[in-house]
Amino acid sequence: MRLNARLQKHVDHPAALALSGGGDSMALLGIAAAWAKRAGRRLLAITVDHGLNPDSRDWSRRCEAAARSVGADWVERRWEGEKPTTGLPAVARRVRHGLIAEAARDAGAKVVLFAHTADDIAESDWMRERGATLGRLRDWSPSPAWPEGRGLMLLRPMLGERREDLRDWLRAAGRDWIEDPGNVGFGRGQARRALNPLPEEEGLRLAERSDALLAERVRGYGAAGLGAITPRPFAPERRQAVVRSIPLPLGEGFEVDRAISATELAAILLCASGTDTPPHRDRLDALIAKLTSGVDFTATLSGARIETTADRVLIGREPGELRRRRPPDVPLTPGVPAVWDGRYEITAHAPGWTVTAALGRLNALARPDRAIVNAVPAWARSALPVLIRDDGGAPVLAWRGAEVRNLAPRRLRLALGETTQESDLDLAIHGETPPPDLF
Repeated sequence: MRLNARLQKHVDHPAALALSGGGDSMALLGIAAAWAKRAGRRLLAITVDHGLNPDSRDWSRRCEAAARSVGADWVERRWEGEKPTTGLPAVARRVRHGLIAEAARDAGAKVVLFAHTADDIAESDWMRERGATLGRLRDWSPSPAWPEGRGLMLLRPMLGERREDLRDWLRAAGRDWIEDPGNVGFGRGQARRALNPLPEEEGLRLAERSDALLAERVRGYGAAGLGAITPRPFAPERRQAVVRSIPLPLGEGFEVDRAISATELAAILLCASGTDTPPHRDRLDALIAKLTSGVDFTATLSGARIETTADRVLIGREPGELRRRRPPDVPLTPGVPAVWDGRYEITAHAPGWTVTAALGRLNALARPDRAIVNAVPAWARSALPVLIRDDGGAPVLAWRGAEVRNLAPRRLRLALGETTQESDLDLAIHGETPPPDLF
């Protein structure tokens, strides 16, 4: 089973599961609960109440009852506040991932199971061909929520299964599920109607699709139901295209090769800038073309700066963007990790500290701190985190008064598929923390 291929057994922290109450997630709940009992794992079901349907509170109660009935823990997160009048599906998806990630991290989970199926792949492809910006569904991928989902992986073990096969399995087991009328509207509802013009429960038929690959992908998957799930050959997805991806001193960016793919470059840009909005493809392609041409240049994209010379390509936080949209100062609570600027996780040892940008404070640093800062490229120094006392006093580099973890190296490793199993998530990452003798 794919759960065995990815997840650890007999460990203290739970495996998490996104439970909406729909047929797919209810089927996954039954499968995951049975696996967890055999594997000696706790299972935590997480339900998000978007507050978009008057029946949502009842749906949450049904999810809780279903989770408890199979021996799983259960927690609910609610989307509070006003909802947008436009772009609701995309915003709801971002909020849902963020709330699920926060709940999973609070419980100590490192992997969240999602119940996407072969039908979801078909629908996403249909929507993407018509301009949607949905990411491609992979069985193992990092949480898209940033920074809430830092270090957290998503596992989709049922991408090879048909939605209706899962419902057949639920019917045979005497279990019910929730049909959300909201699934009928918006882009995914249009995709579902286009790909399944037959009445409900009469099977899937692909329509409005020119190539046969999608039809082959969906046709014939697991007609025997969940009992027919068999493990596929498990091949680690180690990346080798980036010959060098070296964190700069203090983690303020990366040094990379010019021979880099667009996917890898996009990931490095986001990791270096701490943002979560991918660059536009045309600008990314133009940047790749300049890199491969061999010319020296300086450019900016997605909040990151790209500086090239004959033998080096450096990518880090764009100082101009830092000035235009200065990250807010973050008061620190001792022992409680706080994320600053999407790039650093900082845990203070004592009260009375606030983390802020070094911008405008570099000259106020003590001489030993300035010597360390000088190891960083001049344009990147203002984006380093410093600590200031609530009662005044000169700033100090954040590493002086707190535990500082650079989030970019781990984020990049997960994004490029270099971590293939839950056990890999505990491994130390080069560049995540500075050498112990640096300070």
